[in-house]
Amino acid sequence: MGVRLSSTQRGVAAGLASAGLLIGAFTIGAAQTSASPSAGGAALTAAAAPGQPGARITVTGTGNVSGAPNQLVLSMGVQTSGSSVAGALRQANEAVRAITRVLTHSGVSASGIQTSGLSIQPNYSSSGAPSGYAVSEQLSVRLNNLSTAGTQISQAARAGGNATVIDGVSLNLSDTGTLLASARAKAVADAKARASAYARALGRPLGSVISMSETPPPQPVYPLPLASGARAPAAVPVPVHPGTRQLSVTVTAVFSLG
Repeated sequence: MGVRLSSTQRGVAAGLASAGLLIGAFTIGAAQTSASPSAGGAALTAAAAPGQPGARITVTGTGNVSGAPNQLVLSMGVQTSGSSVAGALRQANEAVRAITRVLTHSGVSASGIQTSGLSIQPNYSSSGAPSGYAVSEQLSVRLNNLSTAGTQISQAARAGGNATVIDGVSLNLSDTGTLLASARAKAVADAKARASAYARALGRPLGSVISMSETPPPQPVYPLPLASGARAPAAVPVPVHPGTRQLSVTVTAVFSLG
């Protein structure tokens, strides 16, 4: 037996059917959009249904290269003390001049020696009254020949005498252009390989690159301790082992999907 619906009942039924269709469409669209990519991962953004224009994939690629450092930056200085500021400062200045003379005589250019700090502080007795003054002067020295750097460090330490303080060294790559170009090429190749792998897994052809950006990580230079904070009466060349340093480039690429 058929069921007769009033005009009001027919309107309610039509509204419920429309709501059901909207909820179903929303659920399908949400299922086609993945979360943001993690490091080295990918994200599929389905702006349209599979097989339709608008779908894209975002991947990251990383390229690493290594090179042998060819430059040593020496952080050193002098510390002196005296009963007066003038006396302590005079001793410090004489020690710095002696260090500078030895370094320039050994082949370090004037532009490779830079004053990096100066400190004058009073020393206090147990009663709280000033008992003298301490002076500290710091230098940053760029040594471009690692085969002679150990000898230059020893000569500089000896020239400053017991006032010498060596805080540390850093080994650098003075020219990174060629290495960075190689790292970028590797990063792009890595991103393309990742995108191709994800596209195959999805059963979709990989399209062209929509955008690409580089996010190079910071390349901090951490000084290596070399008699940190201690006076250095050097008698023989300081051993210098350059080792290798790694450069890394990361790119984020967005590809279209067919």
